[in-house]
Amino acid sequence: QVQLVESGGGLVQAGGSLRLSCAASGSVFRINSMGWYRQAPGKQRELVATITKGGNTNYADSVKGRFTISRDNAKNTVYLQMNSLKPEDTAVYYCNARTYSNIPAGGHWGQGTQVTVSS
Repeated sequence: QVQLVESGGGLVQAGGSLRLSCAASGSVFRINSMGWYRQAPGKQRELVATITKGGNTNYADSVKGRFTISRDNAKNTVYLQMNSLKPEDTAVYYCNARTYSNIPAGGHWGQGTQVTVSS
C-alpha cells in the first residue's frame, strides 16, 4: 500500500502563490507517476498536473505557465508551486500516485487539501 499526505493549502488573495507538498510512504517503489488533481464544489475532479519518475510533466491548459510540478524522488515527495492564483483555482487539491502496474486502477489518493483564492 501507498499512503499520501498533502500539506500547504490555505487561503490566498488573487495573484498570490501557494506551494503544495505531498509525501508518499509505504510501498513507494511501486510508484511511477505522481500528480495533482482538484475538485471544485459541484464539479468533477480534474487533472492539474502530473510528473513521471523520470521527470516528464503534463499540465492542464488552465494552469500552464502558472503552476509548476516537481518531484524529489529521494524524499518520495511531489510539489505543486502555484503562482498567479485565480478565484477559479479554488478547490480541494488531491495528490495522486500511480503504480507501474496501475493497481489499484487510478492510483492512490491523498485526503485532499483546500485551496481558496479570494478576489
